[in-house]
Order: sequence, then structure tokens, then C-alpha cells
Amino acid sequence: MQDNAYLKCIDPHCGLEYDISSTRIECDKGHLLDVKYKKIPSRALKELFYNRRNPQNNIFNESGVWRFRELLNFCQIDTASAEECSKYLVSLDGAEGRQSKPYHMSKVAHFVETKSENLWLQPEGYNPSGSFKDNGMATAITHAKMVNAKKIVCASTGNTSASAGMYAANEDIECDVYIPSGQVAPGKLSQAYQFGTQIIQVDGNFDDALAKSLEDAKKYDGYTVNSVNPFRIEGQKTIPYRALEQLGWESPDWIVYPGGALGNTSSCGKCLMELYEWNWIKKIPRIAVVNAEGANTLFELYNGKFEETELRWNKGKPNVELIVKYYKHLDKNGIRPKTKATAIQIGRPVNILKGLRALEFTNGVVVEVSDSEMLDGMSIVGLNGFDCEMASGAVPAGIKKMIKDEVIKKDDVVVGILTGRQKDPMLPVDYHNNPQNRFAIPPRDKK
Repeated sequence: MQDNAYLKCIDPHCGLEYDISSTRIECDKGHLLDVKYKKIPSRALKELFYNRRNPQNNIFNESGVWRFRELLNFCQIDTASAEECSKYLVSLDGAEGRQSKPYHMSKVAHFVETKSENLWLQPEGYNPSGSFKDNGMATAITHAKMVNAKKIVCASTGNTSASAGMYAANEDIECDVYIPSGQVAPGKLSQAYQFGTQIIQVDGNFDDALAKSLEDAKKYDGYTVNSVNPFRIEGQKTIPYRALEQLGWESPDWIVYPGGALGNTSSCGKCLMELYEWNWIKKIPRIAVVNAEGANTLFELYNGKFEETELRWNKGKPNVELIVKYYKHLDKNGIRPKTKATAIQIGRPVNILKGLRALEFTNGVVVEVSDSEMLDGMSIVGLNGFDCEMASGAVPAGIKKMIKDEVIKKDDVVVGILTGRQKDPMLPVDYHNNPQNRFAIPPRDKK
């Protein structure tokens, strides 16, 4: 298996390659990187993955990430060896992704106006830190450990800080977290403090915090674990793996994500490109990205709302100048991302090019929803007995809109990814205290 894994520039017209031990996040020409594998994995692995659901005291079989380790073996180890897995793979006792799988939620199905059997929702809030981030952090920290990194660095609006801090503490690695001052929910920030992270406050928004973290990581030899890190993307590929496995590896018609930095969009796209190339799936699901109206960069650019030009991957030749013009437009007019769904309050998605690639491969779409619609979506998920944060509420809200607009057809099978649990307790409190909200159950006085 040695020399099976390597890094490669995502630009097909560049194609620069690097050793798997490299810590760079861009090629020499400034393009993002993919983890690539030379060998095509056998479809017989599907049975092995299923059998690992009986973990037999192996935490790496329990893990919803490392259960699929043959498909993301960038460490190039003997995956059957418990000793090698223990030596190289980072896991929080097999907890990442362990309880994450798609479920039917009848009340959500009624809300979006589709059949319950056609709608699957996968709550990633069951991860140990409470969000999907743990899938990618397990793999990013694995690579950090592989290259003997002494400090990991990230920017965060909350969930990344919690996940990075948790895994860093477990592996005894320093962790610096850059946050936009005053814009992180206390419930998320408290997790980062609890895990012993060094919080660094940055004036501005998430985009400003990310820029500062990348600058300091380069300056002070830090290992970046934001989703620009290609190894984090590898772990997040397991989110659709688990969904597809639950569906017997029969592709749904749609996979729907909230859109922020577009790491999930990118990882899902990479996952589907690989599975299709390997002949593991026959049909390519369409990806739908749901932006918040107040942080809708991808929606604006993809749908031609800016300069009447639709931004596309264009087989590796995207109109990058259009992105630059749009960001200048934001700066000139003082437009900042603004939504109560802080997890997706991002104006400059760092994975926009990988996201465009994913959308092109899957014939995907991008829609936007209001804060009010996301809160309704969050609340109806809760009334099914599942917990999710406001950003996850974008998924049922977006599905509802796409069904109404007949983008999603009546009999389409849809998988929606609920990216995290509720960590801002005042959002549901305020929602339900207002009887005008659609699903509000306000308190009543005892008479």
C-alpha cells in the first residue's frame, strides 16, 4: 500500500502533486489540494463495512469514520491490524460518527410536503462534540499526528473550536482558536474553554478570523485544521458513506446540506466522484446547498444574481475574477454576513471552488432561506424528538422550498444532513415564547 496516497492540485490544468506528508493547504500556484489514491478499492469492502457494525471490541470498527478506513487510508497502514490502527489513527474511543445515520421524521416530511418514506434526515449532532466537525477532525488530527505537529490552529464560529479543542486535548496537542469577537454562541465557546484551547479574539467576522489564523499558522508553525485542510475533507466523506450504506448503496435523488464554508459540499462531491469512478454507485445524487439569506455568497454567484453571470466550475476554469469582483462589492458597500445561524454566517467560503466542482459533477442547485424559515425548520426537527441547531434548520426549510418550486419532484428520495445539535439555548426559548411562530409552544401560567 505504500505510495498509494498523495496530494494533488484540484485544478486539472495544473495537476501539481505532493507527498502525503506535506502540510501545505495549497499548491505552489495557490490552488486547493485533494488527497488522492492510486488503487481502486474493491466493492467487496461494502460487506466488510457492514460486518464492522458488530465492532468486536475494536474502537476503530465502532467509529463511523474509521469503519470505512480503507477508503481514506492516507496513513497507508495495514487496516486489518489493530496495533497499526491504534498507533496511527486518532479516535475519541470510536465515538465520531458512531450514532450518525439517516432517519425518517414524519413531522418534517409533513412540513416539507413529501412522503415520509422518501425523506431521510441524518443528525450529525450525535457526534461527541455535537456537530459534523468531528468526522473531519478525527482525520485532520490523524494527519497532524502523522507529521508530528505540536500545535493545531483554526478559526471558528463555534463548532470547529469545540471539535478541534476536544481532539487536541485527547491527543495532548496545543490548540489555538481564532474567533470573531462577540459572534460565537456561549454554548459553543464554553466547550472550547473546557477543552483547554487558547482563544484568540479577532475584530470582524469569521472571514477575518480565518485570514488571521492562516497567517499566524504559517508564521508560527501551526497546523491548520479548518476545511481548507484536505485531510479534514477525507473524514467528512464518511457522512454520505453512512447515508448510502443505510440505503443499501442505492443513491438517493438528492443530498441536501446547509452552506457555509462549503467543506461539506466539497467532501460530498469528492465522495461521489470517487464512488462513481470506482463503480460503487451507478447513479449520481444531486447536491443541494442551502444558504442563509444573510450569508448567501454562493447563492448569489451560482444563480447569476451578481452581474447577471452564473459562476460555474467550468471543467476547472471557473471565473475567479467574478468572485474577486463580488468580494470587492461586499467590501465597498460594507456588506457583512448576518444571520442568527452563526454556523453558516460566512461571506467568503474558502471551499467555493471545490464546492463548484461538486455542484458541476452532481448537477447541483443552490437555494437560500430566511432566518425565520430556518427557525421553523429547526423547530419541526425538534418536534420529532431530534435536536438540531439553527443552521441545520436550513435543510428542511430548503427542501420545503425546492419541493414547492418543483425542483425536487414528488417521488424523489432525499437525504438531508443536519450538521449539529443546539448549542445556543436562547434560540428555541425565544422561538417558543413567541406565539406567532409557526410551531411555537409558549409557556402558560397555572391558574
